[in-house]
Amino acid sequence: MRTVGVEEELLLVDPRSGEPRALSTAVLAAATRESRGRAHAFTKELQGQQVEFATYPQTGMKELAAEIERRRAEAARHAAGAGAAVVALATSPLPAGPAITEGRRYRWISEQFGLTALEQLTSGCHVHVAVESDEEGVAVLDRMRPWLSVLLALSTNSPFWQGHDSGYSSYRNRVWGRWPSAGPVEVFGSARRYHQQVRDLLDTGILHDEGMVYFDARLSRTYPTVEVRAADVCLDASTTVLLAGLTRALVDTAAREWREGEPPARHGVGVLRAATWQAARSGLDGDLVHPLTMRPAPADRVVHALFGHVEKALDENGDHALARQGIAGLLHGGNGARVQRDLLRRTGSLREVVAACVRRTQEGR
Repeated sequence: MRTVGVEEELLLVDPRSGEPRALSTAVLAAATRESRGRAHAFTKELQGQQVEFATYPQTGMKELAAEIERRRAEAARHAAGAGAAVVALATSPLPAGPAITEGRRYRWISEQFGLTALEQLTSGCHVHVAVESDEEGVAVLDRMRPWLSVLLALSTNSPFWQGHDSGYSSYRNRVWGRWPSAGPVEVFGSARRYHQQVRDLLDTGILHDEGMVYFDARLSRTYPTVEVRAADVCLDASTTVLLAGLTRALVDTAAREWREGEPPARHGVGVLRAATWQAARSGLDGDLVHPLTMRPAPADRVVHALFGHVEKALDENGDHALARQGIAGLLHGGNGARVQRDLLRRTGSLREVVAACVRRTQEGR
């Protein structure tokens, strides 16, 4: 069974006002003190109002869920010591100014990209799934492309931007898409062509390094994995686990298709970008672009098509019930975007939205 790991980016906010606070240095210092010189799970991000953690590779979803909940609790404890709270929101509902983290690399990015970099207070969820080789990994990337927008739709958790409703379920996706290397990509066909494309991007001089190859799904620079980066950070840890199970099943399904000689769909990048836009716009509360037909269809039908596409792999991995129940819960109760809008309708206050989401981040629903 393939291992799965998750990276989650969390916002640091003032526990009273809900406004983002640039305290990542203090939070990471607390994590370092507690680890007593050993490596810990937390790292800095471009903006000082964020902190990221990574799980260990896991084969079981129960073990992955327990680690995500533990890391969120650790992040909350370290943040509290620095006078902040952590919240799993993909954008800040309340206005926030730039607070670029110190360091040569981040300074270069800020100078090179200007307002695009300054506005990147966005938090994603990255799922790593083990592959046997770069060749298998690229074959998987080629065959997963049409389904990544559905993962985004499931995860959407960023309806608010600078104190206003953006009109999108994932405004993070729209802000993130301003990077020149972000978004859907072409069919590569081989590991050689994939690596050549990465070299060609770097040779333009526009990107600082390979870490800025922000494809929606890519080969990891660090691990023998494919890294799926399409999703918002999820409000509930249970949604993160659902995404991890579905992503592993997508990798298994794509790898099986490759071994059996089934070619990838040849949808153009333009059509995939449109499907991504639609997922960011409506999340689970409107039509999506169906990955098999590239035509509009209700969100529940598209999500069930994803489930059907990967059902055999879910069953083989022991994740069938988890995925079925998780999908049913999201379609009925809504994802983070719907929860945030419902909270605003009930309370009339974006500060109350943030406060409720701080509590919910740690509940592990």
